[in-house]
Amino acid sequence: MNLQTQIPFKKQSEHLINYQSKIFLLGSCFSENIGNKLSYYQFQSTQNPFGILFHPKAIETFITNAINKKIYSEEDLFFQNERWHCFEAHSSLSSSNEDQLLTNLNATISSAKKQVEEATHIIITLGTSWVYRFIKTDTIVANCHKIPQKKFVKKLLTIDEISESLDAIIKILINKNPTLKIIFTVSPVRHLKDGFVENQRSKSHLIAGIHALLDSVQSHIHYFPSYELMMDELRDYRFYAEDMIHPSQTAINYIWDKFVATWFSEKSQSTMQEVQTIQKGIAHKPFHINSNQHEQFLKKLAAKKDKIIHAFPFMKF
Repeated sequence: MNLQTQIPFKKQSEHLINYQSKIFLLGSCFSENIGNKLSYYQFQSTQNPFGILFHPKAIETFITNAINKKIYSEEDLFFQNERWHCFEAHSSLSSSNEDQLLTNLNATISSAKKQVEEATHIIITLGTSWVYRFIKTDTIVANCHKIPQKKFVKKLLTIDEISESLDAIIKILINKNPTLKIIFTVSPVRHLKDGFVENQRSKSHLIAGIHALLDSVQSHIHYFPSYELMMDELRDYRFYAEDMIHPSQTAINYIWDKFVATWFSEKSQSTMQEVQTIQKGIAHKPFHINSNQHEQFLKKLAAKKDKIIHAFPFMKF
């Protein structure tokens, strides 16, 4: 008896991810989950230089500014709750020092341009269709930084608005990097602060907006069904974290395994097993740290690290 409905997957036949790939991740907190996996397995990857970006407009702004090498100034910052913030970046970049924040923003946006232009794959995870427009400047922000909600207008992006924003992102990226492959996915994290019905409306707009572009047969873009895996294959609360909103580590691992099976080359998967063996060895806590057995274990582990770093000099354990 089959007690689970499964989404059919077809392995990509070309442009597979391998250890020569340069992967750039942008988007919601689920992109952090995937990015952490890529880092663990020692891929050449960069994730969310401006922190978590939840909606398409924030991602479009970031990519546009990166490609145009925007220089941030004091006019782009504001002071709130004893810290300096920028509406275009997540609060993880905020600082108590204005000059430090400006330095970080400009250094990050400058390096992001190079990373976008050199990337082989960009993974964009969309979290929500809900956006906040700051009334004073009439601009959509990436993060509200706990400014009172009365100073914003909350709006649900239409399917057309999402498609237009994503289309702009694609054109900007492909113009600078013609061989780039862009993988879109929708975060399985539920934004229940917006409301249950509102969250479903939001996710459906994202999915429809992405597929409006896929239906136009753009060879550069692809879709990976993270949200659908969570909703259909893992439709049980045991696959959620304690907050019943975020996927559990088991669910993240499950979705990651599907992603690897679909997008990663066989050779890279073999190397991943070697990397995992080393990572587990590094994390190992010995019972007797001064024993001969542990000393031999460390020598073997060092030899494995040397061998794989010789093949892939960019790896750092």
